[in-house]
Amino acid sequence: MTDQMNKWERVRAAVKGAPTDRTCAALWRHFPVDDMTAEGLVKRTLDFQAKFDWDLVKFTPTGTYSIMDWGAETAWQPNDMGVRTVVKFGVTKPEEWVSLPKLDATKGFYGQQNKALGMAAKELKGEVPILQTLFSPLTTARKLAGDRIFTDLRKNSAAFKAGMETITEVTIQFALEAVKAGATGMFFATQNGSYRFLNEAEYKEWGAEYDLRILNALREKVEFLLIHIHGEDTMFDMLTKYPVNMANWHDRITAPTLAEGRKKFSGMVVGGINEWNTLVKGSPAEIEAEVKDAIAQTNGGKGLMIAPGCVVPGHAPEEHLMIVRKAVEK
Repeated sequence: MTDQMNKWERVRAAVKGAPTDRTCAALWRHFPVDDMTAEGLVKRTLDFQAKFDWDLVKFTPTGTYSIMDWGAETAWQPNDMGVRTVVKFGVTKPEEWVSLPKLDATKGFYGQQNKALGMAAKELKGEVPILQTLFSPLTTARKLAGDRIFTDLRKNSAAFKAGMETITEVTIQFALEAVKAGATGMFFATQNGSYRFLNEAEYKEWGAEYDLRILNALREKVEFLLIHIHGEDTMFDMLTKYPVNMANWHDRITAPTLAEGRKKFSGMVVGGINEWNTLVKGSPAEIEAEVKDAIAQTNGGKGLMIAPGCVVPGHAPEEHLMIVRKAVEK
């Protein structure tokens, strides 16, 4: 029996695949409307952590934070995911990629997110790892311009490349500022690493090329690099070869399973919860059973953090989240 660990000891051991006193657990969600101010986001983040005592704080700014300083307009149109709707894209013509300004990531809406993270980190007093959410450049480009990026990267590649260079530079600056603010890791989200959008050669050129610049700039500066592989039919094998030590994907709805992912990836696997089905509609017994199944798939929870495939829906009952938290104590 492993002696009781604190959060840092538990997460560090699990990342290495070493024994832990219990399985790690962390759920995260958006805080719509409140996340439009630093103070609102910090308060909701701290209240959420105080209530559930997760092993890791996945700091969750609004999902459109990376495009608003580039002229995209958004609105809160109530939805269960808690994400703002883009009502006006920041890029609507190929030539606009070339003129995309090189933002100062310490200012504007970018700067606000690291100000908020710093406030939260100060209040948490270093007791728990805190990861800033970082969108891959191709993810930001798609949020900024919509699905036209798939045409632009094929038909207007020179202009699109200029835009990607700019986005990457700003993303790196934002990430390094997050470290200064107190981030002990990054939640690096890619939403286009799927065969539904691109083939592997295209993703290597337009995704991995820029992803790796960012991750290589961070690998010696933070302890935890978690890649979130969003969607179905993903390029899991390619993306988990990145210099990361934690991997999160929708393991309950797309391949690989947690057990398969654990064999493929040497770091911590982060998942096991179907946030849209079990966590919203499941009975207490079903939720607990899913946690137990995830632990069983990973040989007793070795190298595992119980987590959702993506953000927990806003309408998921809080008592269901507490069932997850209590289940790892049993």
